[in-house]
Amino acid sequence: MTSGKKSADKTLISLKKAQSLISKIITMKEEGRYCIDIMQQNLAVIGFLRSINQNLLEHHLNSCFKSVMNSNNASKQKQMIEEILQLNKLSNK
Repeated sequence: MTSGKKSADKTLISLKKAQSLISKIITMKEEGRYCIDIMQQNLAVIGFLRSINQNLLEHHLNSCFKSVMNSNNASKQKQMIEEILQLNKLSNK
């Protein structure tokens, strides 16, 4: 198994864990659990998703981005940089 495959598998496992945590939060809300308990779980999921996003970004930079930057295709390089900048804007909202 290559490191890219391991990274993808790890990301998929993390996303499934996040999905499970969100299902737990939905159940808590349906059961009328204490608001603070629900919000604490929600904040935990948000932190977990941020961590997953960071791992996805690192993988992208070390694979797709690196490949394009090492190419001689200036158009693709510019597009890739614009995508990263747009992603950065979204993450700061």
